[in-house]
Amino acid sequence: MYEKSSKNGKETLCIKVPKVYDWVTRQVDVPLQTFTGHDSLKTLNFSCNGHHCVDPCAALAGMGSLSIECILTDSYGNPVNPLSPDAIVCTEIPQKNGRPEVEITIPNGEVITLQKVKVLKKGYFVVQISNSSGSVVCTSDPQSFAVAEKFFLCAPEGTYLQCEITDIECDVNLICREDEEGDPIFQQIDVSINMCQNIQMEAIVKLEITADFCQPRPEVPFNCPPLNFPTQCPEIFPGNDDY
Repeated sequence: MYEKSSKNGKETLCIKVPKVYDWVTRQVDVPLQTFTGHDSLKTLNFSCNGHHCVDPCAALAGMGSLSIECILTDSYGNPVNPLSPDAIVCTEIPQKNGRPEVEITIPNGEVITLQKVKVLKKGYFVVQISNSSGSVVCTSDPQSFAVAEKFFLCAPEGTYLQCEITDIECDVNLICREDEEGDPIFQQIDVSINMCQNIQMEAIVKLEITADFCQPRPEVPFNCPPLNFPTQCPEIFPGNDDY
């Protein structure tokens, strides 16, 4: 960090910071994932009560009302905080010859030049089925999802993508039907995922600013408590002339 002489108690500083070139927000809907028929159960590969489950509808028959939900996880099926930076991968998709330029007419009629940026988001989820008491009785294998989008942004060469997921919803619906004997069997599971996102284009720049230096805050007063020693055994220690 380079600094000039002080002026009126302030210093002129050169700092290195990320500059935001463009910033948009958008909701993205992941294409509906539908698992239909018994062949799709091989993909979901449910485990119910610790055992492989061919058909959760048949296995859970007679257990009363069931609830189903989808949980965001890593590739191993471990639950993750969906808003943590690494929970959902969000990266720019490289394009041959770089980001193409596009002329856009803005509402005031002015024509501006922006760049087309392609963005990929991907992650994993599991489907969990719980009984009427709320205990999880069936869990699927991790399932992947992905969605690609394009944005028209101020993204000149040298800028990079900064992506943040600010909200996410994962909804799932289980459909069971009755066979010829009237027993429940699996028909379909639908999973829909919706996300809100911040998309920014940034670059590291050096700025000259005039500012005060920061100082630490006063520490909150703290009185050390008195030291309490364990009870001694004066009958035998320290030693006396009787020993």
